[in-house]
Amino acid sequence: MIEPKNYKLKKLLSSRKFWAAFFGFALVILKAWRPDFPLTAEQLTGVVYVLVAYIMGTALEDGLSRINN
Repeated sequence: MIEPKNYKLKKLLSSRKFWAAFFGFALVILKAWRPDFPLTAEQLTGVVYVLVAYIMGTALEDGLSRINN
């Protein structure tokens, strides 16, 4: 079955993994663009690690739910 393009966009924009990755990317870009942004490199690295762990956990949850169904 062929899915319409707007369905794929809607699915992407409702993805928790997408928004976590977008937020992390935005923080990294913001820190590079504005070095006086009130996050140290270590703090930014910690935030990115937490987001990566969240994305991996969500992916694992999604994958396991497909196996169980």
